[in-house]
Amino acid sequence: MLNPPPPFTIDSQHLYLEITQSPEEQEQPYSTAGACQRGWINQKCLQAFLPWFKEEIAATARVYPNSAALPSFWEVVNGTAITFDCDRLVLIPTLAIDDDELRVPQEWVDIPEWVADYYIAVQLNPDDGWMKIFGYTTHQILKTKGVYDPGDRTYSLESEDLISDINVLWVTRQLNEPQALRAEITSLVPILKTQAENLLERLGNPNVKFPRLAVPFSLWGAFLAHSGWRKKLYELRQGLLMQWSIPQWLQTGVANLAQQWGWEKREFVVVPAGMRSAAPVMGLSRQIIIAEHTYELRIFPKSASEDYVWRFELRSTTPGGQIPAGFKLRLLTEDLQTFENNEDTATTFVDMLYLEVILELGEGLVWEIEPAPEDYDREILRF
Repeated sequence: MLNPPPPFTIDSQHLYLEITQSPEEQEQPYSTAGACQRGWINQKCLQAFLPWFKEEIAATARVYPNSAALPSFWEVVNGTAITFDCDRLVLIPTLAIDDDELRVPQEWVDIPEWVADYYIAVQLNPDDGWMKIFGYTTHQILKTKGVYDPGDRTYSLESEDLISDINVLWVTRQLNEPQALRAEITSLVPILKTQAENLLERLGNPNVKFPRLAVPFSLWGAFLAHSGWRKKLYELRQGLLMQWSIPQWLQTGVANLAQQWGWEKREFVVVPAGMRSAAPVMGLSRQIIIAEHTYELRIFPKSASEDYVWRFELRSTTPGGQIPAGFKLRLLTEDLQTFENNEDTATTFVDMLYLEVILELGEGLVWEIEPAPEDYDREILRF
C-alpha cells in the first residue's frame, strides 16, 4: 500500500503535498509537447493526491475509469477523475504561478459520462517540490456561477468562490446533509459510425495540435463519450495501428496496449456440440471483478467453416463458482447498436453466460456486462 505524502504547512488555509522534483520517464508516449507536459503534471498530481485522499478521506478512492485509460484522456484534455463511495471528483492541476481561478475543461462538465460531483483546483510547483490544493467546488456551483469561455471551452470560477479547505469536503460528507452536487445538463446526441470514422481520420493526425477545439463541442463531446473511439484516437495520434484486432492477437500475440487492459492469449478446451471428445482452441481471455468476485471473459473462434463464428463466454474463476441471477452478457455494434440475439441473461445461477455471433472480416463489437465490472471502459474489438 502506498504511504500518503506528508502534508506540510506554508499557510493555514490550504493543503500542501510533497511531489518528486525530478521529471520521471513517461511510460506512455504523447503526440505533442503540450500533451507530454499535461500527462506529466497530471501524473505528479495524482501520485501525491490519491494516497493522501485514501488515507484521510475515502479509503475506497480509485482512478476512474482505470489507470490504463489515463493517457488517452491526457492526450487531449487536462484533468484526472477519481471515484470514491458513490461520488466522483476531478483533479485540475495547473503550473500557473497565480492561483486566482479554477479553469475546468468543458469535457468534464458537459459530457454526461464524465461529469463529477467535485472539482479540485491544484497548483503545482515542481521546482520547489510541492503542490497546493487551493480550493474545490461542485458541478452545481461551476455550472451556475462559473464563466464559460467559448475560446478555450472552459468553465472558470474565481478563487474567492472556491472552498479553500479540502477537509470541509470530509466534514460535509460526515454530516450526511442533502446537497445538490450536480446540475442538470443536456444530453449529447450520439454520433454515427461514419462521423466517428471521419473524426478519427482528421483528428488522429498529430499535426492537429488541439483536437478538442477543432470541431464543434456537440460532435467532440459525443465522440469522447464513447471510450472505444477515445482510445482509438489516442492510438492513431501515436501512430499505433491494429491494437484491437482479435485475429491478429491470435496470430502474433496480444498488443501491448491491450495487455495493459488485462487481455491475454490462452488455450481453451472446447467440446463441440454432438461430440464426446474435447478439442483445444486458441482464444483470448481477461479477468474482471464484479462485486469483489472475479470472473473471466473468453473469446474464441467456434468454427473454421465458411461462416466466421465467434463465441463469447463469461465464467467464474472460482472452482465450482457460478454466474449469479440477474447478470447479463451483451454485445453491441461499434456504434453501440443492438442486434438480434445480442444478449444472454442469467435468470438463475448458471455455469456460464455465452453468445455466438457470425462476423464479417473487420467488423467491430463492444462487450458489456451487467452489473458493470470494476474499471470498466468500453473497448472496440475488431474481428
